Amino acid sequence: MENVVVHIISHSHWDREWYLPFESHRMQLVELFDNLFDLFENDPEFKSFHLDGQTIVLDDYLEIRPENRDKVQRYIDEGKLKIGPFYILQDDYLISSEANVRNTLIGQAECAKWGKSTQIGYFPDTFGNMGQAPQILQKLGIHVAAFGRGVKPIGFDNQVLGDEQFTSQFSEMYWQGADGSRVLGILFANWYSNGNEIPVDKDEALAFWKQKLADVRDYASTNQWLMMNGCDHQPVQRNLSEAIRVANELFPDVTFIHSSFDEYVQAVESALPEQLSTVTGELTSQETDGWYTLANTSSSRIYLKQAFQENSNLLEQVVEPLTIITGGHNHKDQLTYAWKTLLQNAPHDSICGCSVDDVHREMEVRFAKVNQVGNFVKTNLLNEWKGKLATQKAQSEHLFTVINTGLHNKVDTVSTIVDVAVCPFKELHPTEGFKKMAALTLPDYHVEDLDGHLVEAEIEDLGASFGYTLPKDKFRQPYIARQVRVTVPVHLVPLSWTTFQLLEGKAPHHDGLFQNGVIDTPFVTLSIDDGLTLYDKTTNEAYEDFLRFEDRGDIGNEYIYFQPKGTEPIYAELTAYEVLENNARYAKILLKHDLTIPVSADEQLDAEQRGIIEFMNRKASRSEEMTTIPLETEMTIFVDDPQIRFKTRFTNTAKDHRIRLLVKTHNTRPSNDSESIYEVVTRPNKPAASWENPENPQHQQAFVSLYDDVKGVTVANKGLHEYEILGDDMIAVTLLRASGELGDWGYFPTPEAQCLRDFEVEYAVECHQAQGRFSAYRRAKALQTPMTSLQVEKQEGSVAASGSLLKHTALTHPQVCPTAFKVAENEEGYILRYYNMSQENVRVSEGQQTVVDLLEQPYPVHTGLLAPQEIRTEWIKKEEV
Repeated sequence: MENVVVHIISHSHWDREWYLPFESHRMQLVELFDNLFDLFENDPEFKSFHLDGQTIVLDDYLEIRPENRDKVQRYIDEGKLKIGPFYILQDDYLISSEANVRNTLIGQAECAKWGKSTQIGYFPDTFGNMGQAPQILQKLGIHVAAFGRGVKPIGFDNQVLGDEQFTSQFSEMYWQGADGSRVLGILFANWYSNGNEIPVDKDEALAFWKQKLADVRDYASTNQWLMMNGCDHQPVQRNLSEAIRVANELFPDVTFIHSSFDEYVQAVESALPEQLSTVTGELTSQETDGWYTLANTSSSRIYLKQAFQENSNLLEQVVEPLTIITGGHNHKDQLTYAWKTLLQNAPHDSICGCSVDDVHREMEVRFAKVNQVGNFVKTNLLNEWKGKLATQKAQSEHLFTVINTGLHNKVDTVSTIVDVAVCPFKELHPTEGFKKMAALTLPDYHVEDLDGHLVEAEIEDLGASFGYTLPKDKFRQPYIARQVRVTVPVHLVPLSWTTFQLLEGKAPHHDGLFQNGVIDTPFVTLSIDDGLTLYDKTTNEAYEDFLRFEDRGDIGNEYIYFQPKGTEPIYAELTAYEVLENNARYAKILLKHDLTIPVSADEQLDAEQRGIIEFMNRKASRSEEMTTIPLETEMTIFVDDPQIRFKTRFTNTAKDHRIRLLVKTHNTRPSNDSESIYEVVTRPNKPAASWENPENPQHQQAFVSLYDDVKGVTVANKGLHEYEILGDDMIAVTLLRASGELGDWGYFPTPEAQCLRDFEVEYAVECHQAQGRFSAYRRAKALQTPMTSLQVEKQEGSVAASGSLLKHTALTHPQVCPTAFKVAENEEGYILRYYNMSQENVRVSEGQQTVVDLLEQPYPVHTGLLAPQEIRTEWIKKEEV
């Protein structure tokens, strides 16, 4: 190539927390900024520094050096500090679709405060890249992505094999998303540290550049070559200007410049050849040996994944829609704070569970903060709204309202605590009040709706209990209440609510669903004997022993699962079952399994870890000492819903192992569907020919499904992101993975990654016809969001006691998945976001839509058709709701 220009970009890949906790890394960050500012002031040839694509580092620095805010602003204005476009560098797969978008929405808002943003989709170290990244970037106004993983560069002189989809001749390529959107992709073919620590000594520099230039030449498609001057937590190279002068002197035919992504992208785009490779969809290193995809981070410290799912769901599927349902105050600042706090747990070394224990303890505190803020806002909204409900037609004073804040049709049981008598502190001394409430003799109760229809209910006397309210206009109000817990089955459409009343009198008896060891519904027949046998009435398929628990040893690390050689799986034994609830609408059965396994790996593992022996070369096995872990699983089956729900509880008392749920299917199709980020992705059940890892772990969001031309089985989950297809007919979902070291570049013990704690994991199984799979997918999404309930008073009001808020095709069409219903950022309207799960066009509107991009700016869409895998964000006027 002639006229080669080497663009040297200074940066430091800044993991906020990883092998050191956050504050330790932050202290290094402060030194980095201070040294940068010294360079900016004293070296006019040091042009700029790329702040790793994330704005949060500005906040982290200014908390320590608030006096330097004006200085930061000046360097951004001068183009010396390159910021954005994201708030943090997230892991794509282990946070929700909406969390991925909010990361950019907040990042761009932060950039707007400072004035400038580097418009490049920056994914230097993401553990796999989501297939919808090109569409997401395009709808953020970003047309270039830079990434470090997922594609195998093969070099210009090498032949591209026809059956390899994830290779590129060049480090520059086109990346096409699931919907056909396309961006320019820039692969760090020699990693994002290929220009790190450039020598100034001429002999050292000559050797350095000969090797580095040859490495870049192998893959570059243009004469504009990229050298990334930095690495993880890398201090700024203070003598870089001298190093560049030396390079220009040694290689007069090459131009070395201190550059930025803005300059580099402009230069490389103007020089691109006509023919570039195109890679399509998700980039997860599918065509490698399979050892270092890092997909097993989806099962490290599963409690973190569950907490992220719970809290992101609280914000996006409960609080944000509830704001609109109730017509309440939009707590925008509080919710932005909650989203920022949640996203601080989203970086790849945080949510992936692959850091030292200090890091993950701090994450749990952040999750608690998000939960506190979200529930505070939720309570505020409900307290304002419940006084508006028109419940005067009720026959009882004891009323409660159930709300489906979610965006999917939902069948579930809902439990509400109802105060049937109250004694305020101001009426009696608390001790006497407690005695009075405890002495009450309660009548039998039953539940009806406000039209007088009997509702199946489980009613439990909770006795006397202390409580209080916090009125907005006076001092706190403590009381003692006599309480009952009322559990009812409810079927609600999206964004709707209904009110029930608790009445005196015993409910008539109805036979329960569970009879003589068998549950029979219009959808399935399930029998319990030595195992579970399920008969699907929709396809006439019988699945024997369809649900099992498997345990295997693990001598890998937080990144990678590795089974000890020569060991076999151990299966839990079903020992007993117990009927918990049984009525005409649903049955709840407690299944009891015992899992007897080794207490840990043997002693050799510790020596191998300390000796930094790569996991693949370890000889450790499992201990001969055994422990028994009881697994207690609540199984709930509804008469009017085909999805079977499960909650499995256990206390992990073993180390160095993995527990998986195994669901047997009769599938014959060689691929599976699973939910990814704004996408239902189809993956092959078997890996590429180059794959050597005996495991083939994959990421999921809410579900994974195996189906053929006739029948299908979909397994839903809450925060259980790792699955594997065994053969073509077994779905394995990881419930726990316990390991004792971080892994990667040294010895970092992580005893808390052994997860010796209590667990409750939730999942569901649904058998269905193949053509009904999208309805099953939506029920899997509905599983994510619990219904909301609250006690209300008998009163006149302006809001119907039962009702729904919004009618829209996106809320009812099986192939469309809604993901958000929120107040617009400018608070002048509402935002409804959804995507097409199918490969067919879907009509979502007969009339004119107002469509915006992911930053909520006008976006030109002139059709009511939703293209395959298209993400659409629709603006809805307040008066239309």
